[in-house]
This record gives sequence, structure tokens and C-alpha cells, in this order.
Amino acid sequence: LGSSPVTIVVTSEADTWDIDTSPCLGCGQFVDWDKMPEERQAAQIPRDVLGRSPKELKRLAREGCWGWSHAGRARLYPRLIQQVSCRLVTPDALVYRDVAGRLFGKTSVSSHPLPEFLEGCPMPTYCLNPHGVTALKKILICVGTLFPDITHSPLLPALAALLLHYSEDEAQCFESISRLVASNAPHAGYIDQSFLAHQASCMTFGDLANKHCPAAHKLIASAADNVLEVYSEWLSWLFPGLPFGYAVRVLDVFLLEGQKVLYRIALALLKQFRLSVAPAGLQGSDIKAELQAFVRNIAEHVTVDKVLERAFGIRLFSRKEIWLLQMANRKALMERGITVVQRRPSFHLAVDMQNFSSSTVTAQEMRLVWSWIPERFSLFPPLLLFSTSQDGCSLQRFYTCCEGYEPTVLLIKTTEGEVCGAFLSSDWSERKKSGATSGFFGTGECFVFTVRPEAERYEWVLIKKPELAKAVPRPRQRSPSPGTEARLGPCRDSRSSSPNHLAVPSPQRRGRLSPFLAVRHFLLPSKSASMFMCGSRDGIVIGGGGGQALSLDASLLWGHTERCQTFDNPPLCQENFQVQLLEVWGFQSA
Repeated sequence: LGSSPVTIVVTSEADTWDIDTSPCLGCGQFVDWDKMPEERQAAQIPRDVLGRSPKELKRLAREGCWGWSHAGRARLYPRLIQQVSCRLVTPDALVYRDVAGRLFGKTSVSSHPLPEFLEGCPMPTYCLNPHGVTALKKILICVGTLFPDITHSPLLPALAALLLHYSEDEAQCFESISRLVASNAPHAGYIDQSFLAHQASCMTFGDLANKHCPAAHKLIASAADNVLEVYSEWLSWLFPGLPFGYAVRVLDVFLLEGQKVLYRIALALLKQFRLSVAPAGLQGSDIKAELQAFVRNIAEHVTVDKVLERAFGIRLFSRKEIWLLQMANRKALMERGITVVQRRPSFHLAVDMQNFSSSTVTAQEMRLVWSWIPERFSLFPPLLLFSTSQDGCSLQRFYTCCEGYEPTVLLIKTTEGEVCGAFLSSDWSERKKSGATSGFFGTGECFVFTVRPEAERYEWVLIKKPELAKAVPRPRQRSPSPGTEARLGPCRDSRSSSPNHLAVPSPQRRGRLSPFLAVRHFLLPSKSASMFMCGSRDGIVIGGGGGQALSLDASLLWGHTERCQTFDNPPLCQENFQVQLLEVWGFQSA
């Protein structure tokens, strides 16, 4: 197959599987040992560690089996990385020696500029000595030469620096980085390689923080003008933010589990940050600087073992579900003009609420609501679609104005001055797909909320209680209906093929990306756990199961609210209320 030589390395079984924790000759030449944390205890690494199952390996890494063994890491890291699935043609140590020889044979490293993809990216050196810093620059220059498609990668220099501490030579470190860059494992990437991918991961982290760290998210939303800008630094909290001893423990699990584990640890840090903040909050302070200072001094607050324990105690959704969210965020960024080859944004991504005007909420209140919605939609400014003050109290007019827009935000102001509403993920035209039997539709991104007198959000019950369902594909079935419990009587119970499990919404349009938190991704205990939104000629219902979070009659003048199983919410205002004003807001595309 061509003229390129193929190198085949044959190793014995003992060399492949046994890990010797005795001093590793040849390793550590790049390290300033006066800066390295001391080994606190003798390493207890099983000699057959690489023969263990993936689940067992993850457990050992999480528990810190080789947490304080420099020699153990030096022998283990290259073997772990050799198991990473990557592209067939991936530059290795031999390629590095050839390219480095041609690039640096007669000139110094300082005469070679660093790759453009490092512009604006931190390049931590941790415990490297001057020789190690020079080697790090050479490795990064060769990565830029051999991977010309990389346009932005904040994580790459930190990973290269950490791996260099435990590498025999530059070539071994380069090969390790190459395999991580070229990884092709499905839904389990290691290194973002474009601004588009990096910014999508920042938005994904923002979405996860919104769902799993509501107290911290609320604190940040109250202190920062631009929440996305704060979350755009999430990766720097880990690398180079964390001290070396914490960073290598993160690397231990990262090499086995991929990017999802970074989300976990950053969420755990965010939760811990919220606990460290004084009761007075963060008024007048620089939230980004506060977060960076917190992670830099993390040892004063919590041990690395406790950070990892809390990180893996967070019940995230499946890797595939997070991948779907990241792909949706990429799509939203591309709609804003961000491209794969773009190195940095040429415009501000955040929405300016200064010119926002509503008869239902203030600009400050809308900014809080905007901080609750998924990041990919908050990139776009609000667009008023329907208002009872302008369009009249007509349900048919409501449908006419709102159809074709997805998602939407419903705001209700009662005659008592209370304000509540809902974020609705699906187009209201979906109600027509059920025919005469109007069924519930929507996805798990729907939520209901209150604004006045107190601001609070109530999400899909599975967000807080993921143990209620398993993220597994289900056969296609019909969607559940509100059933006989509906007060407005617009819908009848649809038949399900299983008496014990939830029926599944109708198939998505061909070629469309499967939506994040679609009900069909989950095996639910009952249909009452996913009654998101329903509409008929008699009224609309939002949230069901044992009650309805919000229901409005056809005149849009009278409504009812109570606890429901889908959102596990209390009544959002007085249980029976009269509408003073109703607004529906969409999202203005670029």
C-alpha cells in the first residue's frame, strides 16, 4: 500500500501488561524535582493493572491507585494512550524524530514561532525545568506542522506539558499527544481543535451547570453581565488553574474517560465555589477572577480525593446525550457565523438586554430568564411573537403567531401582579400531528418558572432524579396524551403498547439531528413523567401527571396552576388566576 514503511513492534505479554513501580530510568529529565510534590506513600498498583476490565481501570484511577506514584504514571500513561482508538495514519515517535530533526537540526527553537492555534491560549509549564520548557515548545511546533487543521486548542499545551513530566523523551510525549488529537472514538473526544468546537463545549458546560449547579448558576447570573463569558473559561479552571497535584489526578481519569470527566470535575469545582462564597454574595466583584483564585487555592478548601468523589457523584446524562447537546450548540454557533476554520470570534456572542422592552417583565428579569434557557438559544435576542395587549385574547391567533418558531418563552402576568411562565422547546404546530387526539409533545428541555414574587425554575423531574429512567433507545410508539385528568378537556388518553413504560413521541423529520433530552432516549416508569406541552382548540396545557403546571382556556383570560409530576413544581401563582397580560417570545435568528 504505497512506499511508506510500516513499523511493527512485537512485545511480550509481560511487557504489555505488567506495571513496574520501581524508579523509571530515563523519565524525569524534563522535571524540576524541587517543584514536584513528594510521593506520600508507596504505590499499590497491581502489576496486571492493564489486564483489568475498563470499568475496573476507571475505578482504580478514580480512587487514586497511582495518584502519588511518579514512576507508576511514567510506565502507565504510554500504555493507556496506546489503547486509545485513533485514525489509521497517526504520526508517531519515528515521525517526530524525522520532523524535529529537519526543523531544529541547525536552528534554535526560539527562531521558530509557536503555532497560530495557540494564540490566546495559556501555556503552563507546571514543574518543567528549562530543558523541559524547550522540549514542550518543540513538541507543540511539530504538532502544528503535522496537524495543520488545528485552528484553536486551549487544552492541548497543558496536556502536552503534563505528559512531558512522565515521558522518556520528546518523541514519546509527541506520540501520546498525537493519539489524543487523532482519537476517533464515538462520542468520546479528547481535545477540541477549533474555536467552533471549543465554544460549543463552553456552551455545553453552561447548559450542564444550569441544570446540575442551580445555586452556583444563579449566583453567577446575578453577578455577571455575561454568563456565557464566565463559562467560556471553564476549561482554564482545570488547566492551568488547578495545582499540579490536582491536575495530574484529573489527567489520570481523563485518559480513561475522555472529555465528559472534565465536565464532571468543573461542575464539582463550581459547586464547591458556591459553598465558599460569603452569604453576602459577589456584588461588585470580578466573578471570573474570583473563580480563578478559588481553583488556584483549591487545597485550602477541599482535597483532590474529595473533588473527584463529588465529581463522580453528579448524575450526568449519557455520553451520547451530552454529544447531542454539543452538536446542537455547534449548529447554533454556525448559524451565528462561526466556522470550523475561524480562530477567534469577530463579534460578541452574548445578547444585549439593554434595549429589551416588555409589559410583563423588566429587562433585569428577562436577563435572569435568558440565563435559564439552553445556551444555544440564548445566543439570539428575544423576538416578541404574540401579546394579548396587541393581538387580542384569541387562542387561534396565539397559534397563528407562534407556529413556525421553536423554542418559545411564555410569560403570564396575573391580575394580582404575579408573573410566571414556561420555556417550551417545540413548535406549537406539533400539536397537529396527533390528529383528533391531541397528545403531549416537547422535550426534557422544557421547564416552568416563576418571576414574581420570587424567581424560581422547575425543570423536568429527570434532571434532578435521573435514577427514574435509563438512557436507552426505545421502539417508536405514539406520544402520551394528557388523559382524562385534563381540566380543559381538549385531549383524550392515547393507547400505549406497554402498560408499564412511557409511549414515545412521533419520529423526527428525516435528516434532523435527534434533539437533546428527547423522550424516546429514555425508558421511563410512566407516561406522567413526560407531559411537557399540549394544545387544542379548547386551550393549552403545560406539564401533566397528577395535575397541570399551567393551563389556559381558549379565551386566554383564565388559568389554573397546580403541582404536576413532569416538573415536580408547586403552584406557580394563585391556583385559579385571571390573566392580565400574556406574551410569547421567540428567538431572532441571525
